[in-house]
Amino acid sequence: MQWTRDDRPRRITLISTGGTIASRWQGTGYAADASGDDVLATSALPEGVAVEVVDLFNVNSSRMTSARQLTLLRAVHAALADPGVDGVVVTHGTDTLEESAFFLDLHHSDPRPVVFTGAQRPLGTGDGDGPGNVYDALQVAASVRDLGVLVVFDGRVHAARGTVKTQTLAADAFADPSEQGLGKVGFGSVDIRRSPDRPTPLPLPVAGLTPPRVDLVMHHSDGDPLFLKTSVAAGAQGVVLVGTGAGNATPEIAAAVADAVSQGTLVALSTRVPAGPVAEIYTGGGAVDLVAGGAVPAGTLRAGQARMAVLATLLSDVTPDRRPALLHGLLNGPARPEPALTAAGSRFAGGS
Repeated sequence: MQWTRDDRPRRITLISTGGTIASRWQGTGYAADASGDDVLATSALPEGVAVEVVDLFNVNSSRMTSARQLTLLRAVHAALADPGVDGVVVTHGTDTLEESAFFLDLHHSDPRPVVFTGAQRPLGTGDGDGPGNVYDALQVAASVRDLGVLVVFDGRVHAARGTVKTQTLAADAFADPSEQGLGKVGFGSVDIRRSPDRPTPLPLPVAGLTPPRVDLVMHHSDGDPLFLKTSVAAGAQGVVLVGTGAGNATPEIAAAVADAVSQGTLVALSTRVPAGPVAEIYTGGGAVDLVAGGAVPAGTLRAGQARMAVLATLLSDVTPDRRPALLHGLLNGPARPEPALTAAGSRFAGGS
């Protein structure tokens, strides 16, 4: 995990994509407009680290698209094609950072790290967190190996898988609600406490592919199949159903899922609850029926990352009949031992 440093300088490529860390006042609000060099100039550099900047694009991350994420994926692989590069840092807006980082992690097979970071406060503000986050991200990128894609924010090191934005404004913006973080960074040291669970990485998608439409549909108290059916009718090749509880909906939605799957639509099942896994517990339109209809449970991944797993599956070269199995592996990662039974003899204790 941790790299034993020698005396040579570490070459880190910093890929700038915009976001709050590159945002300045525009008269009515903040928007990304600063270059990667501008962002880097605000931060001190860790000792023994040399940085090369790539300005890839400059957008608020709410404007991120699958096409841009594919461009970012290829830019990272191009940077790592140089054997002299020791790691990559990606500066990214926080709104969709969790999606881009996870998408890259699904395709990352290199032992060298890719580290995402950003900021909650704009460039040039007196209490800005961007400079410290950049410093920490560079430190981590120069110090670790074999951890996949990471998120470094507010002194914490997170695995890309499962890490989501949990705070709209606070500096400690990211966490995995269902798993402990990987470690911490600060005072010139990187402390990694565990290795992340990752499925076998996918090869790069074929160049020139048009990203397929993948939609999110959320269930609620008055939820019906309208939006799920509308997505399929609009050409969605994939849909993430965001259920309630452990992944529940209604009999009508379960029937619509089965119909969508029969038409070749790839459906993943997540939940709007912040933490815990999707589980096949309830019938009557619950996860039991949704999975029986062909929905693939997302484990502890939430909607945004489940969508990226669906997208990666659709962009892969597997045949349609093999897609559900591939998606299940991407969503759930390596198999884990079954959890121990509780005193009452049940693996779950929760309400519908």
